[in-house]
Amino acid sequence: MAMFDRLKEQAKNLQQSRSGGGGTGQGQHGGHAPGSSSAGSSGSSGGSKAQLLGLFKSQLASAKAELKSGSYRDASMAMCALVAAADGRVDPAERQRVEELIASNEVLQNFPADQLRQRFNQHVDRLTANFEQGKAEALRDIAKAAKKPTEARAVVQTGMVVAGADGHFEASEQYAIREACQALGLSPTEFGV
Repeated sequence: MAMFDRLKEQAKNLQQSRSGGGGTGQGQHGGHAPGSSSAGSSGSSGGSKAQLLGLFKSQLASAKAELKSGSYRDASMAMCALVAAADGRVDPAERQRVEELIASNEVLQNFPADQLRQRFNQHVDRLTANFEQGKAEALRDIAKAAKKPTEARAVVQTGMVVAGADGHFEASEQYAIREACQALGLSPTEFGV
């Protein structure tokens, strides 16, 4: 619970800094507090988690104008697939749920939905056919966003939104996020994982 409270405080500070209320902004906190949406939250209310997830989405939306490159698109779809397949399987209902999240994500609306769906499904198919090989390919695509810090952080944030959408942040999803952070040269602790 202490980690959740710390991340909640970071989100509050980030929100204040983005609205002109002081603080150091993305350089210190990176806008990642909502990654705690379910991690270590046995004593925290569901409302707080939902508020953090909402804040996380709004932080992504505030960077929408900067997130129009092909590397961000490809890395985000690889990230979504890696999170969806983190437990080694993706059933049809889960695939459809993630596709709906992708289609409704404000930032991802920068790209044609059919391109996103195609890239997501290619990664999911590779991950389910041969998880280790598919994971290596997904991490290569994710790493392409490392050149631009805003994109790199947004890729992880996108994965966190997908991971937290069902109200649970499973250990396998946290591990997938940590691997993506490593591929992007980011610290997982920045995201609370």
